[in-house]
Amino acid sequence: MSLVQLKTELRQELKLTPQLLQSMEVLQMTSQELLAYIGRMAEENPLLDQSDPPEAAYEELRRQALWIDGGLGSRATFTHEETALEPGREDRDLESLAAFLRDQLHRLRLPKPLAALCEYLAELVDEDGYLSQEDLDGLAALKIPQALTDRALDTLQSLEPPGVGARSLSECLLLQLSRRERADPTAMDIAVRFLPELGRKHYAAIAQKLGVTTEAVRAAEAVIASLEPHPGRAFQSTEPPAYVRPDVFVAELEGEWKVILNEYYLPRVSVNDYYLRLLKSSDEKETRDYLRQKLQQARWLLDGLKRRGSTLRRCAEAVLEAQRPFFTGRTGELAPMTLSTLAEGLELHPSTVSRAVRGKYLQCRQGTYPLRYFFSLPVSGGVSRQAAKQTLLALIREEDPRRPRSDQDLCRLLAERGMPVARRTVTKYRLELGVGSSAARRK
Repeated sequence: MSLVQLKTELRQELKLTPQLLQSMEVLQMTSQELLAYIGRMAEENPLLDQSDPPEAAYEELRRQALWIDGGLGSRATFTHEETALEPGREDRDLESLAAFLRDQLHRLRLPKPLAALCEYLAELVDEDGYLSQEDLDGLAALKIPQALTDRALDTLQSLEPPGVGARSLSECLLLQLSRRERADPTAMDIAVRFLPELGRKHYAAIAQKLGVTTEAVRAAEAVIASLEPHPGRAFQSTEPPAYVRPDVFVAELEGEWKVILNEYYLPRVSVNDYYLRLLKSSDEKETRDYLRQKLQQARWLLDGLKRRGSTLRRCAEAVLEAQRPFFTGRTGELAPMTLSTLAEGLELHPSTVSRAVRGKYLQCRQGTYPLRYFFSLPVSGGVSRQAAKQTLLALIREEDPRRPRSDQDLCRLLAERGMPVARRTVTKYRLELGVGSSAARRK
């Protein structure tokens, strides 16, 4: 019997061409990164020409919207100047938390798919060392097996510093407690179930529910207090904050609200006519091959810049449409909106929208915001999480400082305003706003 068989199979495969890879890379670049990237490409490719951007167009925009300030007030800011690092100054890119995690992953010699996913997750870790559940949910949209995602998350959470890769404060503390030689079961139970109660110092209630003594709860509190709630703190820069350049303006021009891409800082990129003529007239095959290759790279860059601008504009226009009451000044609250709903409305993949808005900033009359600020998850009552936080903060500001409202009272008042949320959710929002408990607010 022959072991050789012939069969036909129909399947779809996604192959990333060099052009697509470059387009994806350009799409997720911030304004500063894009400016530096264009400069490097112009140095490497003789077919690329750069010219100064027209200042008149920016000044005309400033005349119509006086509040616009993208840091482009003088001609010097339109040109990119490479600045050398001061002697002895740290290279923050090499000493960042993501770089530290990547270095540990390289030493583990993981299988390629797992290693690639772990490095991707390392880049998603925020400055405090946490992973957002929304980023992890995006992996499912990319058709990545859940088993591989879980394995990558376990690998990331096994790295140093302890607690890195956690999705919540409770998980962060639990990861640190589990690494101790003699893990305190009471402390672990409290970290999982009773952190809000511990913050309010309800020792007796916790002790009763766990079946332990009050002294054991106090001892567990001391253990938890010794943990690090921000594992990435040691990698945060102590340098003064850098000023950002807005990528998008939302302004009312001639009675109509419009999205304007902030491309006034970018040089105008074009293909050099001399080398185009040389490509057609040269008799040397080696010269023609070289110029043909560089021409293809130049066209890929121009196409990537065009796609980046088009995608960013579409995303910003969708944000303007969804949050029009905010931009017009009728309210300070945002309407609920997620990356997935925006991607569905634009008929784009969620990963494309995520790349387009990541690291980008939008400036309007109210100020300069990260584009991700306008994506606020919905809560009960059909309002956004940001709106619920704004209302909660207003309720706290108007309370009597001698008799501050408890979380239960705040929960009831939010429900009366059409925002029914659980008490533990109120506690979570209050902590995220940096507001203390009612006992801490009492004066």
